[in-house]
Amino acid sequence: MFVTSVPSEHADVVRKAIGDAGGGRLGNYTQCSFSYKGVGRFQANENANPAYGKKGELTDIEEERIEFLCERAKIKDIIAAMKKIHPYEEPAFHYFPVEAA
Repeated sequence: MFVTSVPSEHADVVRKAIGDAGGGRLGNYTQCSFSYKGVGRFQANENANPAYGKKGELTDIEEERIEFLCERAKIKDIIAAMKKIHPYEEPAFHYFPVEAA
């Protein structure tokens, strides 16, 4: 399972990039994902180059959390594709193995 959060206005392009890199494949289906909206919160320090907000200020932004099933062999490609298109300087993401039932 691969999970990331992205500003809502960028969710479709990030979702497509991850799907094109091999995320979200399930049997005869591709581009499968689950998303929900929430509020992301961060404060950029003086060394940051924030895409949103200002250095030293707490920023709240509407984000989508996007979850994909993915094969372990594809994870490096998925991370590279996500980082290439994601608007954040340091996008947060998680990967954890899921056993098929």
